[in-house]
Amino acid sequence: MNNNLDFLMEEQRLENTLNILNEEILNYIDKRKYITEYILDYRKKVIEEYKDDEDKVLEYFDHEAYVKEEAYKNIDRKLKEYTTLKENPYFGKIDFLEDGNPEEIYIGRFGLTREGTYEPVIVDWRAPIASLFYKGSLGKASYESPVGDIETDILKRRQLIIKNGTLKGIFDSAVDVKDDILQMVLTSNSGEKLKDIVMTIQEEQDEIIRAPKDKAVVVNGVAGSGKTTIALHRVSYLLYNFRKQFGDKVLILGPNDIFMDYIAGVLPSLGEDGIDNMTFEAFAKREIGLQEDVTEFAYYIEEAMNGNEKALEEYKEKSSKDFVTKLNDIVKDMDENYFNIEPVIFFDEEIVSKEEIQDLFNKHYAYMPLFRRSEKIKRILTSKIKDKRDELVWKLNKEIEEKVSELTEEELIFEKNNLDFQRRIRIREIVREVMNARDRLDEWILHEDIIDIYKRVTSTEALGYMDLAGILYLMIKLNGKKTKKEYKHLVIDEAQDYNYMQFMVLKELTGCKSCTIVGDSNQRLIDTKEIPAMLKLDDIFENNVLEFSLNKSYRSTQEIMEYASKFLDEERIVPLVRNGEKVLEEETESIEETIDTITSIIEDYEEDGLESIAVITKNKEDLKDISHKLKGKVKILTFDRNDIIYRGGKVLIPAYFAKGLEFDGVIMLEDEEETPNLVKYIMCTRALHRLSVIKQNKK
Repeated sequence: MNNNLDFLMEEQRLENTLNILNEEILNYIDKRKYITEYILDYRKKVIEEYKDDEDKVLEYFDHEAYVKEEAYKNIDRKLKEYTTLKENPYFGKIDFLEDGNPEEIYIGRFGLTREGTYEPVIVDWRAPIASLFYKGSLGKASYESPVGDIETDILKRRQLIIKNGTLKGIFDSAVDVKDDILQMVLTSNSGEKLKDIVMTIQEEQDEIIRAPKDKAVVVNGVAGSGKTTIALHRVSYLLYNFRKQFGDKVLILGPNDIFMDYIAGVLPSLGEDGIDNMTFEAFAKREIGLQEDVTEFAYYIEEAMNGNEKALEEYKEKSSKDFVTKLNDIVKDMDENYFNIEPVIFFDEEIVSKEEIQDLFNKHYAYMPLFRRSEKIKRILTSKIKDKRDELVWKLNKEIEEKVSELTEEELIFEKNNLDFQRRIRIREIVREVMNARDRLDEWILHEDIIDIYKRVTSTEALGYMDLAGILYLMIKLNGKKTKKEYKHLVIDEAQDYNYMQFMVLKELTGCKSCTIVGDSNQRLIDTKEIPAMLKLDDIFENNVLEFSLNKSYRSTQEIMEYASKFLDEERIVPLVRNGEKVLEEETESIEETIDTITSIIEDYEEDGLESIAVITKNKEDLKDISHKLKGKVKILTFDRNDIIYRGGKVLIPAYFAKGLEFDGVIMLEDEEETPNLVKYIMCTRALHRLSVIKQNKK
């Protein structure tokens, strides 16, 4: 009876909320209409009043553009949020005591407060008080507020399922209301799962999302632990609570364009647009201003998997701290020996001595990076040349004036032209000497392009992905380079594949102390047998690091995760208890048999209702072996390059492009040669619901 009554009361509350939402939507539509009419009316008055003053009209339109932009930005954002809420206004409810007074709040994707009131109808999940919903149990709890921690006593936590504005279910729990809902969301297909993630955030995930804004947060989490989800929701949380500080100054770096496009669809659902997101390669090339092609990261992966020792050694070398030391030694040597300093000579007179210039380099401007220092000193020395020029011109004019003053009027008639000619000749000589002095200065003070320096000191002919951080490092050390755009928060996904220098470069370039760095030490595409740099960042971020470890997987079924765990040397993954189909293992003796097996499994997956299906190979070479024949039987998209956009359906993809992605069903191809265990781990942990493994014996 009580359950029925509760359901009816929540239905009534939902109806009231939807009515308020509709009222507020209409209200904001009216606001937009009013602003439009006001601007048009005011525009007419301004044009009429200042029709003869073009500058005034232009000034008005500049101001109008700003006002219009700000007004529309706020109104449109609210309209989008409220329209989104109509489908699912809220997903959680908390009953609690605060200062002995009973309180209740409803938690939604966005907040809703009736205009002219201060009591929220719906509380945004990012608000500090909403953290109570994500606590693990009932009883004593607290949340942060501008005046400090507020103590509360949580009485009841409730999860509400609302679809298309209709209440579908209510779940209460004394421990964690999200368990039933989590199972429901996780058993859905991948496209739907992303939409509902905010209602299933776990306590350990919420702790990371709400971590202090001025910390470098490092998350080492197993496949499926929600690392990317945490990173994106942390961005949303920071922008909601500290928008003035972070604004449009957030940069997200991901492993490849496929992945970046994949997550780009999540940010708008969190209410955030206009965030810069790109690969490290794209970021580095932009900052360097590099036009030439570079060998992609995939090359090193392919070559390492194929046993190319030279490529593997290059990767290890340029990933190591020793490479940083090598570049530091080069910079130090350049600082001492790069410029062959010469005195500034003007008409055989030493106007700036070698010792004076050395003092400028080694004392007065020693704090500046070498090339910024040299450019500063060049300006000073050029100014000295100009001063000498001006001095000689002044003396010349004085001499001419004295000569003119000594001449009679008659002598002046005959000598004037001659004096003018002599003056012009002498001026020309002075100007020529200025140019010569500048040329002599340029001979020793101009420096090479930093890319050319890097190539020379590292004996690099063709640039590759592993060279980008090194070039940026030299730009920082020699030029004091900073990012072209200001950033206040940096997100790095798949951070286990970043080396020490890359982290150092990103920290120096952006100056960001606020970071979210997520990765899985078990998913390194190239295993250097060293601890990943992401777990050794204290010295880079000056002991401002908060480290979190997540070993619970929410992505895959228990059967899939137990299968994946056998490829790890370290501790096993703790799967959320969600059972599914047993992992299917098949052996094939030929390419033709492999194709037939894949086709059969895909048909089975589709009959099971799976929408996104991936056939994952070890590398691009294995992909090419089956691509043509498979496409003759199945409509499938081949991911053989970095810039293909994935919109769902069936894909054929190498393991390193699949990183960070998830699919309803996965078909994993093993060849007769041993596929590295870490690669196998990556391949099988892409699967949400079904995993099949085909072991190929190629003939």
